[in-house]
Formats: sequence, structure tokens, C-alpha cells
Amino acid sequence: MLDIDKFRAGEIKGPTLPVLTLRDIVIFPKMIVPLFVGRDKSVRALESAMQDNKQIFLLAQKDAAQDDPGPDDVYKIGSIASILQLLKLPDGTAKLMVEGLERARLERFTQTEAFFEARIAPMKGAGETAQDSEQIRALMRSLISQFQEYAELSKKMPAEIVNSLTQIEDAERLADSVSGHLHAPVAEKQKILEMPSVNDRLERILALVESEIGVLQMQKRIRKRVKGQLEKTQREYYLNEQMRAIQKELGEDESGRDELAEIEKRIGETKLSKEADAKARSELKKLRQMSPVSAEAAVVRNYLDWLLSIPWGKRKRVKKDLAEAAKILDEDHYGLDKIKERVLEYLAVQQRTKKLRGP
Repeated sequence: MLDIDKFRAGEIKGPTLPVLTLRDIVIFPKMIVPLFVGRDKSVRALESAMQDNKQIFLLAQKDAAQDDPGPDDVYKIGSIASILQLLKLPDGTAKLMVEGLERARLERFTQTEAFFEARIAPMKGAGETAQDSEQIRALMRSLISQFQEYAELSKKMPAEIVNSLTQIEDAERLADSVSGHLHAPVAEKQKILEMPSVNDRLERILALVESEIGVLQMQKRIRKRVKGQLEKTQREYYLNEQMRAIQKELGEDESGRDELAEIEKRIGETKLSKEADAKARSELKKLRQMSPVSAEAAVVRNYLDWLLSIPWGKRKRVKKDLAEAAKILDEDHYGLDKIKERVLEYLAVQQRTKKLRGP
């Protein structure tokens, strides 16, 4: 079995481990994760690891849709993991439980045919011992506080996970634990895995958590707004149903309801302007809430009839015969000579100018 402490210290040179490629997950040290494995190469890699020391090298794929990834289709930084439990299923797939142990760097593949096997080397953590301890503690406190808010908003994070994070005093372990439970793309998690500096890791994770909090807060506002709209619609439906029940008890027939449906149909078929359409629907809504036999309902009904009888969107050719106009005015109206003269003057000027402004 590979001694992780000696490997980290560089005392073990170039050990080889079977490689398990992962589609859509990045495993961090100290993470315990269940995995399902179905590809033949992956199953054979697990069998080789179980025969040797139950340790395997986990590498994430660059493209999760790749069914048969090659050496160039995986990232070069991964995690050494210990296989805690392995269960082979009847369909040839396997279910296993792994625990991340240590970051490692891929040097080269030593075997790629039957299964992937690679020579690995420890990651260099240059500069980690020179980090400002006060800055590290400040980042840790901020990260725990922000992650608690993130967990409350997501409502998918078990309380025991959040409580366990508050007990962690090691900065590197805290960074890896939060990264493992954070909802983020594989490429983003891989960048965190590849960062040698704990300080840089904490800052990057803190930025991701704050970004996720912003997204979750926006989702919460959207859900609240949609819920309010649904409640308003349901309340209106409930009140309309109550009104129908009351009208039925009062002995009012279905003719009123049919009439309202007919008016609504006419509104939809008439080419009203935007303002007229809004006004017609507003008046129809008020009419639904009135008793059909009330005087106010008759006024609203007449108004809607008049509004819908106007020839919206229909144009006719203008007649410019002044003699015909004078004849019609004399036939339809007795007296009113000055008014008739004014109308004819208006028509005459319109005929001359082609485009007349004013009353």
C-alpha cells in the first residue's frame, strides 16, 4: 500500500496506480463518495486495485460525454483514493465507496490497453508554509459563514454537514470539504484541485460560494413572485366559483354566463387597439363580478356592445361629392343651417388640401 505521508514528502519515487476516469465529478482529499462504474476498462482497473492495495488514482474527464476517453481526454491532476467498499452487480457494473487521500500529478501512462495505469508524482505546494496565518483564519471564518448561508438557501444540504464543517480547524481540509459539497461545474472544481496554495484555494472557493448565493437569492425571488401570481389567480378562480354558486342559488340561469363568454369571444376576434383591448377586458372583468340584473351591469354591457360595434381596423374610401353630402344632411336633419354649412366647408377644404388638420 502506498504510504501517503512518504509520498507527500517525496520519499517514494514514481509509484504506479490503476486509473479510474470519472465523467462528471471531481474527488477531493478527505471526501467519501459512492460511485457507479460500468465501462470495461474501469471495472478492470478496480479489479487490479483490489488485488494489489485497494488504492486507485482518480482523474476527471474533460468531456463527460466521451464514452471511451484516451490519455489526452483526462486532466493531469487527480486524487489518490482508497477503495472502502466494492460491490459487483449482476449486469457487470460495479458500485463502490472511495475515500480521497491525496492530490497527485500524472507523469505518464504506463498501460492503456486492458485498463489505464499511470506513474504519479506528488503535487508541489510551494509557498504554503509562508502563508499569513491571520489571513488564513479570516478566510476560513468567512468561508464557513458564507457556506452556512448557502446551505440555508439551497435547502438540500444536510445540517450535519454544515455542523461538521464548523469543527474543522485545518485550512486545507476545510477547502477540500467545502469544494466537495459545492454545486459547481467540473472544470471549476478541477481548477481548485490543481491549486497548490491553500490561500488561493480558499479565496477561489469563497468567490464561488458568494456567486452561488447570488444565484439562489435570485431563484428565491423568482419563486416568490411566481407563487404570488399563482395565488392571485387561484383566489380569483375561487371567488368566481363562489359567485356562480350564489347566482345559481338565487335562481339565475346560465344565459348570463353564455353572454359573457360571447362578449369575451367578440373581444378576441375584434381588431382592437392596445388601449381599447385593455379597457374592454377590464370592463368584462368588472361585469363578471356584478349581478346580471343590476343597473350598473346594464351600463357596462351597453358600453362593451358600443365599443365592439365600432369598425376597428376597417377603412372605406372617402366620398368627396359635396352635392351628395348636402342632400344627405338635408334629408337627415331639419334646420341647423349653420351647422350644415360648417360641415360642408370642412369637407370642401379637405377635398382641396387632401390632408386637413384640426377639428
